[in-house]
Amino acid sequence: MPPQPLTDEEMTRRLADLPGWQRRGDAIARTFAHTYHECLHLALYVGAKAREVGHHPDIDIRWQRITFSITTHDSGNQLTEKDFELAAHIDRIAQDHGAEPV
Repeated sequence: MPPQPLTDEEMTRRLADLPGWQRRGDAIARTFAHTYHECLHLALYVGAKAREVGHHPDIDIRWQRITFSITTHDSGNQLTEKDFELAAHIDRIAQDHGAEPV
C-alpha cells in the first residue's frame, strides 16, 4: 500500500518543523548555496541517503546553488510523511557539509 497523503493541516505543521522548506504545489523544496564542486558532492551524499531510505528527491544544480524537491510519486505525487523525513535528512547533510541555506 502506498504511503498516505498528508492533509493541508499536517503539511503546515510539518513545514513549521523544517524552516527553509517551502511548499511548491505537490512538493516541498529548499535551495542551498555552496561552491559548484561542493554542490555536486552534496548531491552524492543526499543520493546515498535517499537510496538508504528508499525515497529520492529531484535535484537541480546550478552555479553555486542546489535545490532539492521532494514528493511521493507512488502516492500520486502527493506529500506524505516520507517527504518530510527525507527533508530533515537533507538538512542535516547540508549542514554537515557547510552548505548555506538560500
